[in-house]
Amino acid sequence: MDIRLKGDRITDNNHIARYCRPSQIDNGKIQASAFFLREDEDGLSVNWLDFLNCTDRDSEVCALKLIYSNKFSVGKTAKIAIIQVGQMCNKVRMESHDRRNLSVVHAPSFDDESHSEIYNLRPDNELIAELILETILESYPAR
Repeated sequence: MDIRLKGDRITDNNHIARYCRPSQIDNGKIQASAFFLREDEDGLSVNWLDFLNCTDRDSEVCALKLIYSNKFSVGKTAKIAIIQVGQMCNKVRMESHDRRNLSVVHAPSFDDESHSEIYNLRPDNELIAELILETILESYPAR
């Protein structure tokens, strides 16, 4: 049995999803602002798709929609961005001026076991947000 604990690092071959609010969407496209860290945040909130243990992407997206709708009001034009952890971390490390090492860590909450966070971001990192944006593999409506 594979027991995962809070604080486990999510490995490169895994996938994460980011809820992108309607204000972070322009003409149906996710903007880099979806990956900005707020001043009061330590990590950027994401969900660990592989933790959901679904059989396919459609099932994962359905599970995420349920998680989101149980936690907050999902915006009509909100989207879900799917990213592979290794691709994101490697792109940021190779193309950022400071060779930034991001880490993605499992941070489950009582209402969301798949909740995780991306660490080593800063609120003023537009370049990092742009690099993360470039690693989106797929996006889906969040509703």
